[in-house]
Amino acid sequence: MEDWQILSITAVAIIAIVVLIIRFRVNPVLSLVIGAAFLGLATGLGAATTTEAIMQGFGDIMFEVGLLIGWGVLMGALLNEMGAIRRLVDKLLHIFGPKGVPYALGLTIGTLLQSIFLDVLLVMSAPLARRIAPSLGKYGTAKIATAMAISLECGIVLMVPGVATVALAGLLSVPLGEMLIFGLLVIIPTIISAIFIMNFLIHRGFWNIEKDQQDFVEAPGSPAAVVQESATNDDDGSLTGHPAGHGTKTDTRKPAATTKSPTREPGLLIMFGPMLLSLVLIGSGAILKMANFSSPVMDFLSTPVIALLIGLVGTGIVARMTIGTPRVEKAIALGFNESGQILLLTGAGGSLAAIVATSGMGDILGQYFSASTVAPLVVVWAIAAVLHIAVGSVSISAITAAGILAPIAPSMGLNPVLIALAAGAGSLFLVHATSNTFWLLQSLLGQTTRGTLKSCSVGVSVASVMALGFTLILSLFL
Repeated sequence: MEDWQILSITAVAIIAIVVLIIRFRVNPVLSLVIGAAFLGLATGLGAATTTEAIMQGFGDIMFEVGLLIGWGVLMGALLNEMGAIRRLVDKLLHIFGPKGVPYALGLTIGTLLQSIFLDVLLVMSAPLARRIAPSLGKYGTAKIATAMAISLECGIVLMVPGVATVALAGLLSVPLGEMLIFGLLVIIPTIISAIFIMNFLIHRGFWNIEKDQQDFVEAPGSPAAVVQESATNDDDGSLTGHPAGHGTKTDTRKPAATTKSPTREPGLLIMFGPMLLSLVLIGSGAILKMANFSSPVMDFLSTPVIALLIGLVGTGIVARMTIGTPRVEKAIALGFNESGQILLLTGAGGSLAAIVATSGMGDILGQYFSASTVAPLVVVWAIAAVLHIAVGSVSISAITAAGILAPIAPSMGLNPVLIALAAGAGSLFLVHATSNTFWLLQSLLGQTTRGTLKSCSVGVSVASVMALGFTLILSLFL
């Protein structure tokens, strides 16, 4: 089959995936597998080879990242149930003050809290953000909404253990330790610079309070209302409500001693310590590998699946001491429910990558991408950006872009971590009305649709471009 035919068929397959998701509302997991099957059959692989490649691709990516995603989601569910987010945001406001809190909150959400499922993290932190907004001055809502949008979306695709970040690393065979270190080098300046640029614009007429904000009315019994009421009623500064959309809040009429006593309330460092330890172990392992140092004990402990398991077990122990076994078991069950589609989506991306590789398209594209060291990263960014504009999901576009690019990564002459970061950056471009996060930010932070287009769509697009710029700078040294 001619090269142009394979390229055309592949383009049709990608368009078909987008149409299935957007027009016919087919689940993304099913759409990716259907698209992969069509691509295999249309390029002449045959039924047996196509199905084998789909299953092999799914299995290979699960081998790489399946447990990692599971451990991360479960750890986030436990932190969420303990009320760690509320206490952390309160502490940030106390330490950094009104002017510094958008940056501090953005960096914390984008880096430290990425083990928590995005929608849960947003719903749980929104009441706290609204409480902070008035202290930030006239444009407080705009600033805090922009900071949250940028940090939430950047963390998914640039920071370990964000689910799309882990999937990108697995699909492109990037060691998770390297993804963590270089992801930090990109995400930190990206969040700071994007928030700075947006705040600059907000103060110069970009934000219209009358048209971009609306009076916030919390619907009784809504997830955010339950969280806010629980936070208000809890005198010890911890969150006793259940995660959004999962049951009612804890009965505050019970004596405090029967739920959590002040003597059992751990500090923030103890709450987040196990997760921080796991990230330190992963990062240390990558640094030692770069330094050509090997130790059997450290090699074992710094293996991502072991490091995150240590973090999960430690977080579980702290949670049992803090909120009791029944609530820990409930949080674990919720975490398993949340991780199911994430795992299937990641596996479907692996199936598409396997078909792309088997069809020979990787060799074809490799000829076009290997011409220089800078242009390929821009093209990678553009592919992910176009997919995101079409599909409307940061995670799906990042994983699909990585699935297309994985077979050609070795021929591009670039460190695969750069390809992963460029794909992640591109998938951030133009978050819009097809994104669930867009509407959550609009409804939970008191913005109009016009305001959300500014804080979320424009803000995250600025971050997307900045992330590409920092990735290009990083490519000069790798």
